[in-house]
Amino acid sequence: METNFEQITAQARTATRQLLDIAGLKEGDIFVVGCSSSEVLGGHIGKASSLEAAQAVFEGIYPALREREVYLAAQCCEHLNRVLIVEGACAERYGYEPVCVVPQPKAGGSFAARAWNTFARPAAVERIRAHAGMDIGGTLIGMHLREVAVPVRLSPDHIGRAGLLCARTRPKYIGGSRAVYE
Repeated sequence: METNFEQITAQARTATRQLLDIAGLKEGDIFVVGCSSSEVLGGHIGKASSLEAAQAVFEGIYPALREREVYLAAQCCEHLNRVLIVEGACAERYGYEPVCVVPQPKAGGSFAARAWNTFARPAAVERIRAHAGMDIGGTLIGMHLREVAVPVRLSPDHIGRAGLLCARTRPKYIGGSRAVYE
């Protein structure tokens, strides 16, 4: 079965725009993406990393985020302890301390390597608190979201052959029965 990279890019673009709209992200917010290029192509996570698949997904996501001036945080794989690749300006804005590592397709993941090679001034950071996120292929992004994550269902629910799980975050509700919320 031949891979349609244009379709993968279109699915990623559609999903990103839908999540941006639903989450109501604003300029300077952070959008975390974990992407298994192996899963996108129908393989097993971590077993068949593909720069081509990562490129197709990245081309769908990154321009949509830049249009809204939202930062992309690309999650690395477990071989780099799920470090995140962000623009240096994002790390500075949020006070995230950089660590020393450069992701590679089989040590960090193809999507994170693509982000590193695209960003003007990439930085690797250990922790973030993203405002919304997209998990493509079971990459487990939850640790990088703000405390109250709310699941979001989108169509498409797959990118390529990888399952797609998304979340937005919201502030905590504080108070009791007399509290009023917007």
